[in-house]
Amino acid sequence: MVFDRVPMPVAVCDARGIVQLANPAMAAECGATPGQLRGRQVLELFRPQEATQVERIVEALRLRHRSRYHVSVRWQAPDGGERYGELMADPVSDTVEDTPALLVMLRVLGEHEPRAERPVRVTSMEGRVLALLAEGATTARTARELGLTADGVTYHLRRLSARWRAANRTELIARAYALGVLAPGVWPPALAAAEPADTE
Repeated sequence: MVFDRVPMPVAVCDARGIVQLANPAMAAECGATPGQLRGRQVLELFRPQEATQVERIVEALRLRHRSRYHVSVRWQAPDGGERYGELMADPVSDTVEDTPALLVMLRVLGEHEPRAERPVRVTSMEGRVLALLAEGATTARTARELGLTADGVTYHLRRLSARWRAANRTELIARAYALGVLAPGVWPPALAAAEPADTE
């Protein structure tokens, strides 16, 4: 009864981080009931931001150290936003020899509003430059086919590289596919179905 009334999100986990018991405040952070959290891995519910923090805890537990351990985490809130905070884990057991359980408390530090996914858009000319480069065209050939100068092609490449933080042409083309600008599985390379930003 007292456990259920604690306003701070709290769970009891085994040494592997599997939830054995959770209070309503902890369940509410996951949009679930306490019973629905039982058997779940706590680090799947709350994503660690630094793997090294988790590795240190695993090693400390293996050596049977008894300290409070902190893990920076993020998780999806029930309303669709993303929250961030800190899990604090205290090993607890009746004797030093027993394998400890973990008393896990969650401290909510803040929230990010959900961001709508905006499609990546390029101009018509940028799209044609990207498609030709993906096909393997040189700067000179791209310039000839598009009626540009070599400097004009370089100008578009520099703009795209700066916008997508691409270090070279190979990375630029890879990002064009990853961002959905170039259609996957199509040869010769072509723009995806999305409308260009303008008809430059």
